[in-house]
Amino acid sequence: MDVQIVYNVPYEMPLGIPIATYFYMTGLSAGSFVMSAIATVGGVARFKPIARIGAVLAPLLLAVAPIFLMVDLAQPLRFWHLFVYLNPGSPITYGSFLLTVYPISGLIYAYFLFGDNRRMAKAFGVIGVPLAIATHGYTGFILALGKRPLWSTALMPTLFIVSAMVSGVALLILVVALRLWLFRRNRPLQEQAQARALIVELGRLMGWLIMADLFLVGNDVLVLLTARPEELFVAHMMLAGRFALLFVGVEIVLGGLLPLALLFGPRTGRSTAAAFVSAILVLVGVYVMRVVVVLAGQSVPLH
Repeated sequence: MDVQIVYNVPYEMPLGIPIATYFYMTGLSAGSFVMSAIATVGGVARFKPIARIGAVLAPLLLAVAPIFLMVDLAQPLRFWHLFVYLNPGSPITYGSFLLTVYPISGLIYAYFLFGDNRRMAKAFGVIGVPLAIATHGYTGFILALGKRPLWSTALMPTLFIVSAMVSGVALLILVVALRLWLFRRNRPLQEQAQARALIVELGRLMGWLIMADLFLVGNDVLVLLTARPEELFVAHMMLAGRFALLFVGVEIVLGGLLPLALLFGPRTGRSTAAAFVSAILVLVGVYVMRVVVVLAGQSVPLH
C-alpha cells in the first residue's frame, strides 16, 4: 500500500514590525543630522535653530533605534556577538560598527556646536554626514542583498536614504512649529516671523524631497510590473491586494500626494499650519513605507 505523507510547514516572516521601526528610527536620526550639518557647514543664519535641534535629535533617536533591533533578536543579550564574531562579507558587521561610530561623532559634533566652536562643529559635521548616510543606507543595502522580489534592487539603499531625508525634515518642522506655538508669548514678534518663514521654507524643501521619493517608488513599482512572476505578484499585492491600503492609501496618497498638494497649493503653500499637517502625514507615510517594504518583501517564500 502506498502511503503519501504531506507536511504542513507554516511560512513565517523572519523580519517583523520591530525591524521596520528600527529602520524608521535610524532614518529619522540620519535625516535630522544631515539637515543639522548642512545648516552648520552652510552658515546660513536663518537655519541656525535647526542645526541645534537636529544635533540633539540625531543621537537621541539613534539611542532608541537599537532597542527595537534587540527586541527582534531571539537572544537579545547576545547582541555583543556582532562585535566579536566578525564576518567581513556581511554588511551587518559594518553596520554594527557604524551604529557605534556615528553616534559618537554626532555627540562630539553637538558638543562643539553648543559650545560655539564653529570650526570644530563644521569639521565634525562634514565627518558625520557620510557616517549618518552610511548608517541608514546600509539597512537598505542589507535588504537589497536579501534576494527577495521587492528587495533585490539597486534602488533600495537610495530609496531608504531619500525617505530618511524626507522624514528628517518633517521631524524638524514639527519641532520648530511646536517651539513656536508653545513659547510664542516669550518670543519677540520678529523671532516668531523668522520661525514661521523657516517652517515654510523647510516645507518647500520637504515637498521637493517627497517628489524625489515618489519618483524612486514609481520606478521600483514599474520594474516590478514588468519583471518575473514573483515580482509581478508582489506589485499586484501592493497595488490591489493585502498591502494596497497601506501602500497606496497611506504611503502614496496620505504620506505623499496630499502633503504635496498642501505644500505647493496656491492657498496653503505659505501656511505654517499646512506645513505642520504635511509633516505629520509624511512621518506616518514614511513609517508605513518601512512596514510595507519589510512585510511585503517577505510575502513570497524563498522556495
